[in-house]
Amino acid sequence: MTPPELQDSILSIEGRIAVLTMNRHDVRNELTGTRLAAEIAQVAEWINRDERISVLVLTGEGSAFSSGGNVKHMLNREHGCFGGDVHAVQGKYRQGIQHMAQAIYALEVPSIAAVNGPAIGAGFDLAGLCDLRIGSTEARVAESFLNLGLIPGDGGGWV
Repeated sequence: MTPPELQDSILSIEGRIAVLTMNRHDVRNELTGTRLAAEIAQVAEWINRDERISVLVLTGEGSAFSSGGNVKHMLNREHGCFGGDVHAVQGKYRQGIQHMAQAIYALEVPSIAAVNGPAIGAGFDLAGLCDLRIGSTEARVAESFLNLGLIPGDGGGWV
């Protein structure tokens, strides 16, 4: 079975191990202003259909695991899932970052978050959705939604 084509991440297969590297280090692997959330969901769904894969390792390229959501986009209600009226945002959130959380939850093989740097907000929640988390000496975590007056709508309140 052919792996999905990806733009913002890199999927490598070594034996029965799939390694998905979020490759948007230019924005610290943010999940909301990139294709990363959609690609993580695509890969998880693909793995569930491919019996050759026994584990998924998820990591980030560059200095961060994932900075989560782009706070400037949230504040300005622009770009990606934050633009539009409340109903548009709701739909984008369900089809975007919430779909990613559900796909990781439904993954039929173990998942490992290799936290190579900061995992903030939705990035922390993504790591929390994985079955196992391994942090480097550079790993830092923060569930920073309360600082913004928000609740984690991406699986953080669920894990």
